[in-house]
Amino acid sequence: MQNVYIEPMPKGQWGPIDGYALEFPDGTRMTQQRYPSERLAVDEIKLRGYAPMIAKVRVTDKTVDEHWELVE
Repeated sequence: MQNVYIEPMPKGQWGPIDGYALEFPDGTRMTQQRYPSERLAVDEIKLRGYAPMIAKVRVTDKTVDEHWELVE
């Protein structure tokens, strides 16, 4: 099952999180929608048959495994 990353928005900033974007490992968006909570983003990813990955840190890098946690 392919991973989809739940990216906090805006990207690369330390400020408050405005929402979450769903992205594939190459950075392309799964949808153009911004989700108001991680729970809604996880539900959408699971509904489409992918494996959701939640960020453990605010500024993320998809190539660093320690930045991500798989949601069961």
